[in-house]
Amino acid sequence: MIYLNNSATSWPKAPGMSEAVKDTLDRIPAPGNRATFSADTKDATCRQALARMMGAADEKNVVYTSCATAGLNIGLLGFPWEPKDVVLTTAAEHNAVLRPLYLLQKAGRLHYQVMPVEKDGRLSGEVLHTYLQEYHPRMLVLTHASNVTGALNDIDLLAGMAKEAGCQVFLDASQTAGLYPVLAKKRQLDLAVVTGHKYLLGPQGTGALYVSPKLDIAPVFTGGTGIRSDEKEMPWEMPLRLEPGTLNETSLAGLHYALDWNFGHPPDLEKLMEQTEILEESLRRLGCRVVSVSGEKTPVVTFVSDRYSPEDIGDMLYGSFDIICRTGLHCAPLIFPFLAMPKQGTVRFSLSRFTTKEEVEQTVEALEAIFS
Repeated sequence: MIYLNNSATSWPKAPGMSEAVKDTLDRIPAPGNRATFSADTKDATCRQALARMMGAADEKNVVYTSCATAGLNIGLLGFPWEPKDVVLTTAAEHNAVLRPLYLLQKAGRLHYQVMPVEKDGRLSGEVLHTYLQEYHPRMLVLTHASNVTGALNDIDLLAGMAKEAGCQVFLDASQTAGLYPVLAKKRQLDLAVVTGHKYLLGPQGTGALYVSPKLDIAPVFTGGTGIRSDEKEMPWEMPLRLEPGTLNETSLAGLHYALDWNFGHPPDLEKLMEQTEILEESLRRLGCRVVSVSGEKTPVVTFVSDRYSPEDIGDMLYGSFDIICRTGLHCAPLIFPFLAMPKQGTVRFSLSRFTTKEEVEQTVEALEAIFS
């Protein structure tokens, strides 16, 4: 089996991660705040590792979440909006951004504007400048990299422009964490989310939300925290304020292991880009339409064919060649008109650091069998 759907969920995981999860499950829960496993005497915690990876100055500003979607909801729904506030976002965003914004707009808590993107899925500085001048937004919410095309946004430029205009910045780094730095403090991000199960090579059901120390996010969920149990509201201390209930510590142990493994094994981005280029060139040679992305990107190849639908191509690759990829809208429905791609979506290959030269060659052979 050849797995090329790492932008959805990575596989294989960090070597040895499953043993780290099992070790946590095999231990007796400690008599901590909520009878958790966290009373061990390790020199570092998963939260500290996340703070290091995200570029947060203080681990207290890193909130555990079940995924990036949960972090986006906590950050957006808990933000102190005023009814006339405007939020800028882009046509490249995942539904994890678009649907919470729609919910907030429907409730009359804000208005949001979707900015057009370039033909590779990036937001240009010129477009952002125009929208900043016209709408004077409260917040900019954008993805670090498109999950459809892989194109990285120039966050240093875009976040800098937004901050200069008095706008707060919420970065969705789901597609880049583990490949490119998040740098929350350096970029003066107000909020940022990551997920553990993509390029961080951790388990599903893990993620994190960075909250700037200058920002107060109201709890979206409330419940037990193990401290201040006599109070009617959530405690003010971060990160407990945004972490009610029992955490998924077994999977967080796996994420901690994966983060440590990542620190010691940085990805070979040059090799990944060479592999994606081989696939792109082969697809073009076979008459497919491929989204061209120059500059920094994630290891993603997106394409369509006039001969077969994306779903048919995916079925043939899986059914006849044991190749797993992703087809359809990729949960980012607004981007396709800007890519000159059909409304039913595309086929997406997304590689990992473990994708081999032989797997790429076998994928090319399968494509030749389908399209020749």
